[in-house]
Amino acid sequence: MNLFRAYLFNVVFYCFTAIVCILYIPALFLPKGPYRRALEFYFASVHVIEKYVLGLTYEVIGLENLPSSGSYIVGAKHQSAYETMKLYLLFPNPAVILKKELLYLPFWGWLALKSGAIAIDRKTRERAMRSITEGAIRVRDEGRPIAIFPQGTRTSIDETPQIKKYRWGIARMAKAAELDIIPVALNSGVYWPRNAFLKKPGKVTFKILPPISYKLSEKDIMKKLEGSLETESNKLVAEAKKAS
Repeated sequence: MNLFRAYLFNVVFYCFTAIVCILYIPALFLPKGPYRRALEFYFASVHVIEKYVLGLTYEVIGLENLPSSGSYIVGAKHQSAYETMKLYLLFPNPAVILKKELLYLPFWGWLALKSGAIAIDRKTRERAMRSITEGAIRVRDEGRPIAIFPQGTRTSIDETPQIKKYRWGIARMAKAAELDIIPVALNSGVYWPRNAFLKKPGKVTFKILPPISYKLSEKDIMKKLEGSLETESNKLVAEAKKAS
């Protein structure tokens, strides 16, 4: 059954996404407000596909830890592609950190650029840091949240920080823009493993944790971020395994 669900999901998802990329070209000329709502409609539609084809949905706990307004940095654990498609549903108009090369992709790159994403120039370490900090300050001045995966890539639920290290860019960005970090733990990898074709039905949990102050030292920011994300994500993974 899961194999059939996976094949059906891939067909529906990729066909729907291809159609949206083409139909949304005129949306590139829309004002920011209507364009944002168009993006939210796409991601909400993807969630409907996931829910009814894969039997996969989600819940959010810890919403009281989110600021009611203004800019902040979301530092989320990254276990699968699932959470990348939930950022626009979980946070109001976020600016996502992505590789500059992705902006050159036809259709998708144009839409990402229009969304106000922060593109990292990775030619040198100095240019990467400058693009991150300058982008963070720009988004802060717009009053929008920033979303970043501190490990920089997807990790399996069994991989430790010693294998996929946390990168210091998030701490430097927080210090430069004077923005607190909101850690987000999750267990998506139990249901949608990294690079896996098969997905499992169930309920992914996103846990929003208490903010980490930018006033701490970079070392203390990273220690607190890694500790909270790993501890809470491991708990969520264990609970999901036990329930499934």
